[in-house]
Amino acid sequence: MDNRFATAFVIACVLSLISTIYMAASIGTDFWYEYRSPVQENSSDLNKSIWDEFISDEADEKTYNDALFRYNGTMGLWRRCITIPKNMHWYSPPERTESFDVVTKCVSFTLTEQFMEKFVDPGNHNSGIDLLRTYLWRCQFLLPFVSLGLMCFGALIGLCACICRSLYPTIATGILHLLAGLCTLGSVSCYVAGIELLHQKLELPDNVSGEFGWSFCLACVSAPLQFMASALFIWAAHTNRKEYTLMKAYRVA
Repeated sequence: MDNRFATAFVIACVLSLISTIYMAASIGTDFWYEYRSPVQENSSDLNKSIWDEFISDEADEKTYNDALFRYNGTMGLWRRCITIPKNMHWYSPPERTESFDVVTKCVSFTLTEQFMEKFVDPGNHNSGIDLLRTYLWRCQFLLPFVSLGLMCFGALIGLCACICRSLYPTIATGILHLLAGLCTLGSVSCYVAGIELLHQKLELPDNVSGEFGWSFCLACVSAPLQFMASALFIWAAHTNRKEYTLMKAYRVA
């Protein structure tokens, strides 16, 4: 094997490993989107009811999004989290001191919630199904797992190529990484579109801001790494095969 191809193969493997780690971390963390709002210091009956509804299994889209807006919420692909005062009272607590303890509470999305229909008016089941937001949500949930699976399958083929001491099978690895990159890019695009459509229907309060979090950024970085790894795998395999064919033809001649 020529040193050029071996070097390209090693670099592609490193890029593939980094993108896999980034994608796995992105899927497993809860910071795809973050809301920033003033900390709610008192634990009034209203606040307590919002918290109880947030952790309820029957919380609809509007209910948990209102809580996310109000309590510095974060969203992942699997979980939603809010930041609330550590000690809750039925009365308003004393004035805030220098330190104010808060705790993060998270609730996982069930599979039923992941595949549940989204409504034109969030929270209003009589407003009709919003097909666009429904399928965007499902795609943003499924595509990252498809991407991760394709990369793992590609890594298995690459391992077989090393055992066989041949670069040619890595063409399949490159194609799988290309498909994985497209899935990751599609997931990111679906998530951005879904968030924008949600905020058109549920406007953020005046004192609340939102931004994409570091989990989302990891997914964004993972996609170009997958494309670069794909290009290197395909180039190394194709060029090595071409040179081998020319060399074989030369020897025959």
